[in-house]
Amino acid sequence: MRQSSVIGVALVVFLGAASHAAAHGGGSEGLADHWWDAWTFSPFQIVPTAIVAALYAVRARKLGKRLPIWRRMCFYSGLLLFLLAIMSPIDAVGEDGLFAVHMFQHAIIGGFAPVLVVLGLTGPVLQPILKFHWVQRLSILAHPLIALPLWMATLVFWHVPVIYEFGIENDIAHAIEHGMFFGTSVLLWFPILEPLPAPEWFGTGAKLIYLGILWFSGVVFVNFLWFSGTVLYDRYAETAPEWGVSALQDQGNAGTVFMAEHLLLTLSALVIYGFKFASESAARQKLIEAGLDREAVARAVRHGRADALAKRAGVTLKTRPGID
Repeated sequence: MRQSSVIGVALVVFLGAASHAAAHGGGSEGLADHWWDAWTFSPFQIVPTAIVAALYAVRARKLGKRLPIWRRMCFYSGLLLFLLAIMSPIDAVGEDGLFAVHMFQHAIIGGFAPVLVVLGLTGPVLQPILKFHWVQRLSILAHPLIALPLWMATLVFWHVPVIYEFGIENDIAHAIEHGMFFGTSVLLWFPILEPLPAPEWFGTGAKLIYLGILWFSGVVFVNFLWFSGTVLYDRYAETAPEWGVSALQDQGNAGTVFMAEHLLLTLSALVIYGFKFASESAARQKLIEAGLDREAVARAVRHGRADALAKRAGVTLKTRPGID
């Protein structure tokens, strides 16, 4: 129990140390000809990941059937994706070759991996670390009014040319960059996926607005890459031609990579929660028309208990197409 309670501390170590602890050598010279050999196998990358996976496994075993298999697979898949992004040739090519590949790495670190990790978390999984006061204080960062601006600020900050170039050249800065992308994305999706309850007011309608703002901010960022008309990062002016594209083409490709990830995650979430909003609205209306208290109905719908409330009240929520 005590071991599983330090999963949060291990995760922090994982974010910092595993991100970029082992620098790859050799620079960009000849990389286009031997990119597949640019793997890094550092204990600073592998060990923290293994610790996090092991601690999660301990907690999962204790919870047993209360933690579904699909959640476990999501969590482990998220860790694996993160590890592949920082150990595989994606890292070397992204730094010393193509901006588009670096953006692909960031799409994994700051998009797919965090979503999978959050999907693998539940209240019972997190319960041991929630006993720590510092964790309780930091939980404010997952508030939707903080998490979204924090994610947006991180995205913009690390793509300011002078800061981006510094992050590429400095291993510690690059580790912090990757940690911030991963961490702020975890915080971003926390109130949406709700492994722990979000604020009472943050129901499906509010989540749709949240996702809409997220979608729009990503589109603005992508359009800046597509239509800036100038090469933002000087290092790729030298390295991109070695891969058969101009730096400006590479920059546009990076925007396309980000847009593909943004489409897959954000638009999918908008569709899912759009259908959920319609279903909840119909259920809410039926329950209110049946004479149930509006506040009780609102609470039940907000927390996914509309079916249970309807069953107790003898109300049928399921409709027959063309009849109800």
